[in-house]
Amino acid sequence: LPAQKLMTNTIRQVKRYASMIASALEITGPFNIQFMAKDNYVQVIECNLRASRTFPFVSKTLNHNFISLATMAMCGLKVQPYRISLLDIDYVCVKAPMFSFTRLRGADPTLGVEMASTGEVACFGDSEHEAFMQAMMAAKFRLPSKDKFILLSIASENFREQFKWSAMTLHKLGYKLCGTPGTAAFYKSKGLDIVAVKKPTDEEDEGVCEETGAPSALKEIRSGHVTMVINVSEDTTRRDEITAGYIMRRAAVDFDISLVTNIKCAIEIAECLDRGMDKFKVKHIGEFYKLPMIGWRK
Repeated sequence: LPAQKLMTNTIRQVKRYASMIASALEITGPFNIQFMAKDNYVQVIECNLRASRTFPFVSKTLNHNFISLATMAMCGLKVQPYRISLLDIDYVCVKAPMFSFTRLRGADPTLGVEMASTGEVACFGDSEHEAFMQAMMAAKFRLPSKDKFILLSIASENFREQFKWSAMTLHKLGYKLCGTPGTAAFYKSKGLDIVAVKKPTDEEDEGVCEETGAPSALKEIRSGHVTMVINVSEDTTRRDEITAGYIMRRAAVDFDISLVTNIKCAIEIAECLDRGMDKFKVKHIGEFYKLPMIGWRK
């Protein structure tokens, strides 16, 4: 927050729809709406008449007490809306989820539409990348080391293409890459130096590939040769991809290895490392609040 990649027309539609829903339902007080937007086409998923965990996050980011304002409105008191121009805020705050997959034996550590996080952390930064990297690290995400492999297993060719420049960036920075057969073959065809590893067929499959001699991805993870796993099984219906993906994800969690299952997050991490965001200076929240704003003034 503020949103970094939303189109202006999308923001306008969201504000218009939220206002129409609040008016139609005669809402006074906090509520949250989930929207879905693509190519400036906005749809409403649901509206809940309660505050969400994002409510205090927004208050902290914008330095305004929205729950106090909402309470006064619910009590029938006259309130003055806060005047906020998101375009004039010269910093970014990113909220990162925290999960408890290590405590849930056998649970698949991947994300869907349902709420799965057991907590959240938020960090401020001068840029999107700085705030993102700090939030991830605050959520106990471990940065990859260059003496071990980053394991890539991306099922969809579309997502492989999206991650192509990020993979090249990681290699340029000195990180060693290995990948499951399809992923490794794709990036090798693009001129990238990547080691092929065998996809596991079950939780005991640690043997080498009989055809190519490639080592088992599962054994590489369990042997401590892998520093981060980027596994994106989305957009595939192939049973072998789904099964192998689960086995590698579960092994990464069980052996305390950083796991990324979202292609956009994987790209963002590569961009952060490329910009040197793994080294940053910690600032007090007050330093961001003191930044001059171009637009609205208190």
